[in-house]
Amino acid sequence: MEQNKEQNTAFKNYTLLVTCAASFLTPFMGSAINLAIPSIGDQFKTGAFLLSWVATSYILASAAFLVPFGRLADIVGRKKIFILGLAFFLLSSLLCGLSWSVEVLIAFRTLQGIGSAMIFGTGMAILTSVFPPRDRGKVLGINVSTVYVGLSLGPVLGGSLNHNFGWPSIFYLTCIIALLALLLAIFKLKGEWAGAKGETFDTAGAVLYAVGLVTFMYGISSVAESLWAKYLLVAGIIFMVLFVRHETRVKQPVLNLNLFSKNVTFAFSNLAALINYSATFAVGFLLSMHLQVVMGYDSQMAGLILLAQPVIMAALSPFAGRLSDRVEPRVVASWGMSITTLGLFILCFISKNMPIWLLITNLALLGTGFALFSSPNSNAVMGSVEKRFYGVASSTLGTMRLTGQATSMAVVTLLLAIYIGNVELSMASPDMLIKGSRIAFIVFTVICFGGVFASLARGNVNLKQS
Repeated sequence: MEQNKEQNTAFKNYTLLVTCAASFLTPFMGSAINLAIPSIGDQFKTGAFLLSWVATSYILASAAFLVPFGRLADIVGRKKIFILGLAFFLLSSLLCGLSWSVEVLIAFRTLQGIGSAMIFGTGMAILTSVFPPRDRGKVLGINVSTVYVGLSLGPVLGGSLNHNFGWPSIFYLTCIIALLALLLAIFKLKGEWAGAKGETFDTAGAVLYAVGLVTFMYGISSVAESLWAKYLLVAGIIFMVLFVRHETRVKQPVLNLNLFSKNVTFAFSNLAALINYSATFAVGFLLSMHLQVVMGYDSQMAGLILLAQPVIMAALSPFAGRLSDRVEPRVVASWGMSITTLGLFILCFISKNMPIWLLITNLALLGTGFALFSSPNSNAVMGSVEKRFYGVASSTLGTMRLTGQATSMAVVTLLLAIYIGNVELSMASPDMLIKGSRIAFIVFTVICFGGVFASLARGNVNLKQS
């Protein structure tokens, strides 16, 4: 009996290790590449608009495929999709490093986003399947902390690698990490989890969802640059309406909309996540350009300055997760959203003369807000559904995160197109970049303020014990 208990504990620890290693990958990649954007622009002689798609293409592909892969994982097995995602992420990272033009890099970043969708659509669901409800907040807090460690090391390692070895080295380092995570998953992740085994996969719904989301988000972000963008925006809306109509008529949909209509906690927790990431993701992108283009720091120093935010996030996330096991998650998350709103409001006054100590202090404030929001909110989402919906719940939350990130980048892309235009980043006017950044931070502050009320509206969380 004692031996079985020890084996079960070891299995849980290995599962946590494997999922955390995978969870480290995608945020590390995202935050590291932000520091290399000016260098990529210099090498390929590319303007700010196209450069923004180096980040956006990855996020958009992840968002479009997360829900379909989450549903597929519930049917065929979460471990299978998880391992396939790691392998796909490894190959696409290698191809990104070998890119010979910015257009090719964007294409390979899209493939990398698809691999990311497989990982994020299953990782949290595997954790929730293995650990009992009483430990859910703790392990999700550790997992979120790992995400923030990736965000922490991204600017430092990314800035340093870019400064000393060139931007492709960031992708090569990611390949090594992905290979280690893949080997861990193959040899240490025992068993399989398929909460909807035997059910059918809604292919039509998956296609409508992916096409609708991509055309809608591309339309928003490109409306200032392309005549066709407005038509794509309308097409995206039509596809999403058709998706909702289709999902309400099929027996086993790719996304069970009843989770939103009949589960207030699930609906508002996901809405809060969408709002939070819409308001915060592009902060690192904007500040990276501000520090390098406006203030003249190299990528290595800019990375060290940006480190203040994710370090605080990584340190506080496990505490916030444990706290949400004891205190109502909506209370902790709402406080986090409020603190984040304050940090964004301060950035509305960003200027060339803003003291570095104030910027670093504010980044730490934002990190505190993110940490207090993210782990409790994840706990609320995963704790509000039955076990057979873990894959869908995990991928839905991931989709809210990625759609929010894509929305955040769409706002920035639109404002950069208006204030800077499609000129090379080295030729961009620092004053116009500051003006565009200020408008973006004003928009993000208003969005985040509304998110406080969405977070409070979810009500008390009734954790499922299944």
